[in-house]
Amino acid sequence: MKRLSYYLLFIPMVFFGCGSSGSSGKNGIDLITSELMKKHISFLASDSLKGRKTPGEDLDKAARYIAEEFKSLGLSPVNGSYFQTVRLGTIDLGKDNRLIIKRNGADHAFSIKTEFTPLEMTGSMEVTSAIVFAGYGITAPELKYDDYNGLDVQGKVVFILRHCPRENDPASGFSSESALKYSRVNTKVDNAIKHGAKGIILATDPLNHSLLSPRGFPWPSLSSFIPRDALPTTLLTDEKDKIPVVQAGSEVVTELFGSVENLKSLESKIDSELKPVSFELEGLSVLLKTTTEVTETPAFNVVGYLQGSDPALKDELVIVGAHYDHVGFRKEHSPGEDYIYNGADDNASGTSGVLALARAFASLEARPKRSLLFITFAGEELGLLGSRAYTDSPLFPLEKTEAMLNMDMIGRNNPDSLYIIGASVCPELNELNKEENRKIGFKLGYSLDKFLEASDHASFMHKGVPVLFYNTGETKDYHHVSDETSTIDMEKAARVSRLVFLTTLRIAGDSKFDRSFYKPISHK
Repeated sequence: MKRLSYYLLFIPMVFFGCGSSGSSGKNGIDLITSELMKKHISFLASDSLKGRKTPGEDLDKAARYIAEEFKSLGLSPVNGSYFQTVRLGTIDLGKDNRLIIKRNGADHAFSIKTEFTPLEMTGSMEVTSAIVFAGYGITAPELKYDDYNGLDVQGKVVFILRHCPRENDPASGFSSESALKYSRVNTKVDNAIKHGAKGIILATDPLNHSLLSPRGFPWPSLSSFIPRDALPTTLLTDEKDKIPVVQAGSEVVTELFGSVENLKSLESKIDSELKPVSFELEGLSVLLKTTTEVTETPAFNVVGYLQGSDPALKDELVIVGAHYDHVGFRKEHSPGEDYIYNGADDNASGTSGVLALARAFASLEARPKRSLLFITFAGEELGLLGSRAYTDSPLFPLEKTEAMLNMDMIGRNNPDSLYIIGASVCPELNELNKEENRKIGFKLGYSLDKFLEASDHASFMHKGVPVLFYNTGETKDYHHVSDETSTIDMEKAARVSRLVFLTTLRIAGDSKFDRSFYKPISHK
């Protein structure tokens, strides 16, 4: 709660006084200079911000700086604020967690940690219901496989196997890269909830894997060796959207199915025929209860809005974004040792690009037809948390978001090289960008699509928004204390920003731009 009160302290500073649009210019691009990039990068990557870790007061200082810049340029807040709250926090296990299987009036209570352990996505909830065996818990229409076909799990607890049927057999369809998602626990949990389940018991697939002890999440409350500050910061969701989820060991399997061998037989039948064998277990019911303790420590995306000039197109939007967080500093260090991960390239450079574009567009005498949203994201280093928060609760409709252009690490390596990531999934948008690059002169590279999921554009891509990701490649300084302002090629960072400006201007100003033509195609 301290962080909430801290935020309330600095809001008035952002909204005090009247903003101005800054220098006026006819083409805007001339304002994107190496000097401007150096000004912003020098502050954002300074020791005073101590690596801008999410969440924390050092990151909030950076947020305040960005918001003040947006305001001084005359950009508008959204819903009365330059900040979008990103609900972050840590989740520890509560004290009351139970798994009780009831058979013929007798209760068998299992021991937490040794016989079952709640998983990290579990919710605070109690359910008493029948138990349904739902195989691997998979619904894969493209493979014509559905463990829930004809199965009623509404309001019930489902027992699910981890992994996939014949996961190492190319003929099964489940060994392909595109099918890997079906083996993920999160996918299985989401699918169970979608089908109406109110609780989940997971067990390791015993036919192809050892039936391990129930190694759920390493909760500090269950171990004296795990400190509470080891809990990961995560994006918080409403408890009403969660259900109890536990990992069970051989004792629970034996109680439900008579023996581990019986479960292996069921699994063998599923695997041999690639057909579900799902059913409700007769004569059994379960009481499943898990509790959690949430400590909320929010962070903030920073937004600035520039309304378009065309009455018919101003409700459509182009987003220019970058993450402004980094990885903080080392708590343990020797006297005189550099211990701050300044994150000059990652990603003070991209954030400075967003600020430079905001200045350039704010200076235009003739505004683009479509509106622009400049946004810097918190929590990218923790798993795209800020952009996920935005796309889960967008400030503007995603269906009217024409494109999202992302800058992440734009200031290093060969002065004339630039990687464009996302060209494989948005080839038409890439062609448009290539046309604008003729005015800038980069040698564009397309070999880094292994990073397609590695930055904030991915959150938008998965929602169907056309995206491009601008990146100048990794260096030996990546996530090291040596990622300092002195290593940045300021002119290159400015040139990348100019290209993004031209591409943004093209999208925002072209009345014939049709998002449906540029939308992402399927990708593996």
